[in-house]
Amino acid sequence: MDQAQYGIMRFAKYKGPEIGNIEARNERTKEKYASNPDVDVSRSKYNFHLVKPVQRYRTEAEKQIVAAGCCTRKDSVRVVEVLFTASPEFFKGKKRAEVRAYFEEALRFFEQHQNKANIISAVVHMDEKTPHMHLSFVPLTADGRLSAKEIVGNKKKLTQWQDNFWSHMVQTYPELERGESASQTGRDHIPPRVFKEMTRLTKQKAKLEELLAGIGAFNAKSRAAEIAALLDKYIPAVEQMHTTMKKYQVVFTATTAENKKLKQENAQLEQSLDKATKESTLKQLADAKLRRDYADAVAVLDRIPKEVLDVYARGDHGREERPIEER
Repeated sequence: MDQAQYGIMRFAKYKGPEIGNIEARNERTKEKYASNPDVDVSRSKYNFHLVKPVQRYRTEAEKQIVAAGCCTRKDSVRVVEVLFTASPEFFKGKKRAEVRAYFEEALRFFEQHQNKANIISAVVHMDEKTPHMHLSFVPLTADGRLSAKEIVGNKKKLTQWQDNFWSHMVQTYPELERGESASQTGRDHIPPRVFKEMTRLTKQKAKLEELLAGIGAFNAKSRAAEIAALLDKYIPAVEQMHTTMKKYQVVFTATTAENKKLKQENAQLEQSLDKATKESTLKQLADAKLRRDYADAVAVLDRIPKEVLDVYARGDHGREERPIEER
């Protein structure tokens, strides 16, 4: 089974002298990095900037702070650094251009939530085990205040950042999953790719129902072979969806009565939507639809005539033999 792939974003705050240290690390101004043995300086030439610093980090930060008319204390956070990366599995097999595209997308996300003029540097390191981007910015609010606390915030605010980041990145990279549950029930969040897989399965189901509806005495033999050929793809897809739904702890509806009850509950949920519960309720509705679609996908198999199943079981309907290693 393929390993899960996660989009990663982390924040760090810096006040004074340490800003020079992160600049030296990010911009690779040292010849050796004893504190980080993962750095392979022979590969540092492959590092690249998406935003190049116009001057020293601390100098640029002070310039922006003064221009905004902010008062500072010795312990004021002047620079916030964001680390953007993904799990190593995500980058396997990707070319340099594909890696760059990922970080460009991460930068686009950040610029939607923070003034891009506040960015001091955004540099991608290719000289360590996993590609990653260090984005350093001055934490100025929209109304010109220096407040890392307001921008990065507490645990709730950080969760919002993570939610927004994942929601943005998954539009381009549907294989990315969340590292933490976004559900109040503690279940794993179901990634959009699962719903896309269910959509494909539902389309196959519709085709199967169309073939079943048109079967008759005059076309039984040819239609049976066509249905059996479709089952070659359909049955494994149903089995794969079953495995996937078990992974995300989706509860299966075993009977028609349970399914009917579930639809009634969904109708009640839809009527009770409000701003405070909308997001979690919509998630319940999406999960419930996933369960119903799967139940329908399984139910159609019960309508397949025995003679069609016999053709499928015999394997004499033009099934392509696959190499052993693909089975």
